[in-house]
Amino acid sequence: MFPPRLRPYDPDQPNLQPYLPGYFAPAVPVLIICGVVSLALVTSGGLGWLPMLAVGPALAAATCRPWGVLRIGLLAITMSGLLGAWGGEQPRTLAIMVATPAAVTLASSLASGLLRRREQVLAAVRSVAEAAQNALLKPVPARVGQFQVAVRYSAAAAEARVGGDLYALLPTPHGVRLIVGDVRGKGLPAVSTAALVLGVFREAAYDEPDLLDVVARIERSLSRNLAPDDFVTAVVAGYPREGRMELVNCGHAPPLLFGASGVIAVEPTRPAPPLGLASLGGDQPSLQVVPFADGDQLLLYTDGVIEARDRGREYFPLLERVPRHICDEPSRTLAALHDELLTHVGGRLHDDAALLLLRKPVLGAVRTAVDVPSADVPSV
Repeated sequence: MFPPRLRPYDPDQPNLQPYLPGYFAPAVPVLIICGVVSLALVTSGGLGWLPMLAVGPALAAATCRPWGVLRIGLLAITMSGLLGAWGGEQPRTLAIMVATPAAVTLASSLASGLLRRREQVLAAVRSVAEAAQNALLKPVPARVGQFQVAVRYSAAAAEARVGGDLYALLPTPHGVRLIVGDVRGKGLPAVSTAALVLGVFREAAYDEPDLLDVVARIERSLSRNLAPDDFVTAVVAGYPREGRMELVNCGHAPPLLFGASGVIAVEPTRPAPPLGLASLGGDQPSLQVVPFADGDQLLLYTDGVIEARDRGREYFPLLERVPRHICDEPSRTLAALHDELLTHVGGRLHDDAALLLLRKPVLGAVRTAVDVPSADVPSV
């Protein structure tokens, strides 16, 4: 969702390298012109290749600004005129050979100008959406109540993919409560829906003693404001008293619980539909209670994490990778996991991915990080 300059809450995130083919794209039209000129010089009847010089300025419209297209077009026109004169072409034929790349150059310059203008409009729209989402996803402090907290957000690399990932965590009179969710769709409508969900959650989390009532208020608000085919998957969690973590899963990926017995995915005991679809029937959301002792950790995430694919189209194996990086510091855990996620996809995510890790510190003791073999740690 956010370009690197607006990406929130990732002070340790490494800068991704630019997409290398983008460096060479402007040179391709010039290489094409050089290739056509070479063919014209070394082949018999080579002047028949000269109309191909128009390909240079035509292709430049996609990679260069209008003045760049004109310069490449001028090169093509000059080469066409010189080679035509060198080959002894008749003035009429020579004029046609020069007019062809000239006409293509003018048309390509106009197309390039229109393309750049549309890109500016798209950038302006995306900037508004990104700023709105940046305001929604407020920074989460490193400690909330008695918990250590870390958040990692990874923006999609694809253009115009402003999405609806959402998360919030706040202390309330009823204990610490949090939500992690994903709105169906992209763009400003998704951001608007995320704003609605977060606004209702922040109010209801303070007012409602029962976590199910918090979810019910979000559902009622969405039922009045969402289109029939829109919905929000979410996990709402609360810690009302010592040793008790409450979860309500509405069609979302199961949280991962790290405890003395290892790592488990907390699957809902009674699956419920996503928020906004309760009117279509199905089971109502149910409250699930899991033990949460000192030293335990709870990881919530969006589908952009588990649906991230590598070049072989393999999904990111979150359940396998997380145990390698679990340690006392949630920020370190998520930093290592985030780096491995980027390594898995080759540095370019195609969907937004959010991770929120909650840890209850061990009072009077310090746990050491899990030893990770050097071969398993992605280089940064």
